Amino acid sequence: MTGRLRCVVLDCPDARELAGFYRAMLGGEITAPDPGLAVGAGTAVLRDAHGPVLAFQDVADHRPPVWGAPEQQFLLDVRVPDPAAAHEAVLALGAVPLGEGGGDGDAARPLWRVYADPAGHPFRLMGE
Repeated sequence: MTGRLRCVVLDCPDARELAGFYRAMLGGEITAPDPGLAVGAGTAVLRDAHGPVLAFQDVADHRPPVWGAPEQQFLLDVRVPDPAAAHEAVLALGAVPLGEGGGDGDAARPLWRVYADPAGHPFRLMGE
């Protein structure tokens, strides 16, 4: 082992706003600035006792990733106990549906759905 993953940092147009979106979806506490992870007024850090640390940093010319494009860089996986309820909740928070799949033979209940957060980063909700 050469190291441990400390956090995931997402570029975005508004760090506090995007941290608020993920806090509403995942829980946790927003801290800013956090000299151990991100420094400056344009940063926010979301800490949760049950998952990885997410950090957010303002980028003036942020360009959201394009889902399915060859340059797609990452996807956040989020496990949820009730995918249908989680679907409605993330839509209410401002997520945009991008696709679904992983069917279990029931097209009305896909095993996972992909969304874009308000800054365009993809995340996937998966049933537990």
